[in-house]
Amino acid sequence: MSLAHIKTLRERTGAGMLDCKKALTENEGNLEAAIDWLRQKGIAKAAKKAGRAATDGLVHSYIHAGGKIGVLLEVNAETDFVAKNEQFQELVNDIAMHIAAAAPEYVSKDEVPDGAIERETAVQIARVVEEGKPQHIAEKIVAGRMGKFYEEVCLLEQPFVKDDSVTVGQLVTNSVATIGENIQVRRFTRYVLGEGLEKKVEDFAAEVAATAGLN
Repeated sequence: MSLAHIKTLRERTGAGMLDCKKALTENEGNLEAAIDWLRQKGIAKAAKKAGRAATDGLVHSYIHAGGKIGVLLEVNAETDFVAKNEQFQELVNDIAMHIAAAAPEYVSKDEVPDGAIERETAVQIARVVEEGKPQHIAEKIVAGRMGKFYEEVCLLEQPFVKDDSVTVGQLVTNSVATIGENIQVRRFTRYVLGEGLEKKVEDFAAEVAATAGLN
């Protein structure tokens, strides 16, 4: 299975790269069978909407814990009409609340830097070796732990705080099917009162020290 096959499937269905790769793997590289597989899973239906441009939406602010945690979130939809829809606004607020509570670092797996993936993989491999796990199950253990890693750091992979039977990604997909428009979580920033202040003080102190050394 080549990257070209995955891209072709993505173009034909609008599904994500990971879903396309899994579909091709499950169907031994057969493109048509992979398309049917995605349709059976309900992914292609939402993916058709996902192929449409989402250029409207909301930038939403959410404040939690008595003003100690804040979230600024952008979620896109196709039209201003949907952006004003109560269900869409509730979805955006729920996602912002989830971000405040669960503290994800990235929107999706695609955003995780290669360096971070390599470091985490190396850590998990070292753990498996240290634990003395047999080679024939070591790779499965590492794969499982990497899945847990993505679940911890990626918003769309996290179990939704108000209903952990679904992920945030599934929540969005379900909303696409209900609302009838493509919905995409674009970006977010999470603020915690005082977070990062210590480092700023240290950086300032280092700058002062360096300047003093030059005098």
